[in-house]
Amino acid sequence: MKEPEFYRKKLDNGIVVVFEKRQIPVVAVSSSVRFGAQYESANIKGISHFIEHLVFKGTKKRNVMDIPRGIEGKGGMLNAFTSEEVTCYWNKLPSKYFSFGADISRDLVLNPVFEKEALERERKVILEEIKMYHDNPMSYVLEKIKELLYKPPFNLPIAGSVESVSGLSREKIVELFNSIYGTNNMVFCVVGKAEWEDVLKEAMKFPKVNKKINSIEIVKSHGELIEKRKGIDQAHEVIGFHMPLINDKNRYSADIFDSILGGGMSSRLFQEVREKRGLCYAIKTHLEQSKDYAHLMVYSGTTREKVIEVKEIVLKEIKKLKDLKKSDFEEAKETLLGLKQINKEKCDSTMVDLLQEELGGDAGTYYNYEEELGKVNLEDVKKLSEVKGYSFSALLPD
Repeated sequence: MKEPEFYRKKLDNGIVVVFEKRQIPVVAVSSSVRFGAQYESANIKGISHFIEHLVFKGTKKRNVMDIPRGIEGKGGMLNAFTSEEVTCYWNKLPSKYFSFGADISRDLVLNPVFEKEALERERKVILEEIKMYHDNPMSYVLEKIKELLYKPPFNLPIAGSVESVSGLSREKIVELFNSIYGTNNMVFCVVGKAEWEDVLKEAMKFPKVNKKINSIEIVKSHGELIEKRKGIDQAHEVIGFHMPLINDKNRYSADIFDSILGGGMSSRLFQEVREKRGLCYAIKTHLEQSKDYAHLMVYSGTTREKVIEVKEIVLKEIKKLKDLKKSDFEEAKETLLGLKQINKEKCDSTMVDLLQEELGGDAGTYYNYEEELGKVNLEDVKKLSEVKGYSFSALLPD
């Protein structure tokens, strides 16, 4: 298979540029800031997510309708997301509009106006978003497991709470934006049909501004929480435990572990809990890894009477991986390599993956996946079954 054309460079203005060239005439563009919820203290929790919403309400160059109309009018799409470690603003367009997509992306991180009336309207929107997560039982138990896996303030939701978001003044938001959104904290990532010289030209248009980000310690924890709620018919439960960081030598072992345990219909948990026993409709795992934290969550929805039984089966299946067979181990590697290839089909998916690797240290690591996965041996995966404590959250019908 032909190696992809990949480029990475840190420019004099401080910005890191990451580019994968493709021939299909589509291009995904993102401007990202290395600041997310993990850098927020409890009293401003949700401020990164609030800023992510607000930049779309207008910039010095464009009003609230110009931004989506400019992209969507050309057949493109645009969006943004806030995670623990980054706030990313991206769009995907026919490649002939690359410069326009780059300009929109750049405009959002450089020129938002934070108009007061629009800010107050958007505050209401975010408060409804927070209520939506609370009212959704699956979202709720996943937020609760994070609260149990870590100490404050990291364990608080990315969107913040009703109290913290209600208390964020315009002055505080503008102050944080001005103190964080500098080019030395930014990554400009492009995947698609473009020329490296044109990508560099767009990245050089970011004015050089240096800002300092102060880190907040992430402290691990364990705990258990069972709550009841009226008006629901299904019990929702999550087991969570810490895993190797994205820079850890066992990082790829965690991928294999996750795939065997809960990756799809052939996984151990799907077969044991759903197919063999019929105890649930949904059972799945979610592995999240960064340079500062990593955990695996196992979610399932079942009847109230079967919550403890499902929990015990999950823990038993984890322990059984200490006897993992070589054939299952090799099959999981093949599965992961196939999924990686399928995920590369979409340029915006690759863009996010490259950004994730860049946050971990170097976007180029993305292209070493097959080689690194091949270095994992059977014993590495078996050792991960020796879970040193776990957290458990459940929401039961009252």
